[in-house]
Amino acid sequence: MKILFMGTPDFALFSLRALVEAGENIIGVVTQPDKPKGRGYTLTPPPVKVYATEQGIPVYQPNTLRGEEFASLLSELSPDLIIVVAYGKILPANVLEFPKHGCINVHGSLLPAYRGAAPMQRAIMEGQYETGITTMMMDVGLDTGDMLLVGKVAIEENDNFETIHDKLGACGAETLLKTLDELRAGTLTRTKQDDSLATYAAKIEKSDCLIDFTKPACGVHNQIRGLSPIPLAFTYTPDGKMLKVTATEVTNHGGVLAPAGTVLSLAGGKIEVACGCGSVNLLSVLPEGKKKMAAADFINGRKIAVGDVLSAPNA
Repeated sequence: MKILFMGTPDFALFSLRALVEAGENIIGVVTQPDKPKGRGYTLTPPPVKVYATEQGIPVYQPNTLRGEEFASLLSELSPDLIIVVAYGKILPANVLEFPKHGCINVHGSLLPAYRGAAPMQRAIMEGQYETGITTMMMDVGLDTGDMLLVGKVAIEENDNFETIHDKLGACGAETLLKTLDELRAGTLTRTKQDDSLATYAAKIEKSDCLIDFTKPACGVHNQIRGLSPIPLAFTYTPDGKMLKVTATEVTNHGGVLAPAGTVLSLAGGKIEVACGCGSVNLLSVLPEGKKKMAAADFINGRKIAVGDVLSAPNA
């Protein structure tokens, strides 16, 4: 089959690399345009473009998939199948309908749960113990197409967005190859999604990142690890400085120990903070204007004291 691959970030790279190493006929890669990054706003290519270029695969970076320009490209390439992994834009109907084998998407959740932009983060933040990959036939809806194959991944107590991202990336690559094997063998079956069971994983906004210490300790821990290492959950020190938190652990599961956000202890180089129920230890932090550091270093710099309250500036 002539396969056109559409993807952009590191998550998509897992699947593209697997396809190349499996000897699939990748006739081209469609990815997002280069974007400015860093203090110098240097134009930086997406990871998928870098890898595809190294492999000698033609790369296309259209500003839009609508209109004659991309339609002409599709006609020229004439793919039998389009594989989409975290491309970053919704595919219009003319693209979805072009390949004879359709468009297959690798989605980072167990559909119909967590449709949408941030399934990995939301699953962790909401305390799920399991997530996974669903390959699906794409349609005009948002992650509403027929399901094909599923791969499951456990969410361990101290997994964060980074570790689940990598586990699901590997699972997605494996599940995709199995999907192609079944497609070729004629054994691939399609299962309709039960829309009544659907949940939506909305894009992460800044408001999602403000730590709510009034939650139980497990909820605070889940919020912080679901947003680590990017974009990172944050709070504010009594002097109004933002303090991003990169890692935590639950130290006490029950009881109201003090007003939420109160620093209870600095023993052992950990910052124990009271939650609505129980407490968490802050293990590493990113202070405003500084680099990431262990909580012990933040303590040694005398930037925090027992009795301080971490909260939003207007709390």
